[in-house]
Amino acid sequence: MSTRPTILPAAIRMGEMAVAQSGGVLRTLLGSCVGIALYDRRRRVGGLAHVVLPESRGKTETPAKFVDTAIPALVEAMQALSEEPLRLSARIAGGAQMFKTSVARRIGDQNVDASEALLRTMRIPIVGRHCGGSKGRRMTLDLATGVVRVEIVGCEGVEI
Repeated sequence: MSTRPTILPAAIRMGEMAVAQSGGVLRTLLGSCVGIALYDRRRRVGGLAHVVLPESRGKTETPAKFVDTAIPALVEAMQALSEEPLRLSARIAGGAQMFKTSVARRIGDQNVDASEALLRTMRIPIVGRHCGGSKGRRMTLDLATGVVRVEIVGCEGVEI
């Protein structure tokens, strides 16, 4: 599993994820990729994955890179921090159309669609969303509060 040490604040790069409990900040920069933040308010356990592509197609060496492997890996890593079952909620951001080619243009939408579908299947409610557009954004998860902040250059930041 591709988790990073919880030396915070942690910057999560493409295809990586991190989990931690109680405090600190996890952050990532997104374009067509999707940031998936999961959080349990009672236990103050959170995680953030920077997902690059919707499907792994059997590739398991970098689970955080793909929606279909990142979300289960993130849940598993978070659950390892708690002795009791977690009640997770999700916030997603990213999925911008950063490129002009038709194939690359759709990858952001595909990442968002795959993330939403798998979270629904896993019965993890999506309580915040900031997706689409044509600009990259920064996504930050505050592990003490569960607040996710999204910032786009030239725009006022928002909490989702």
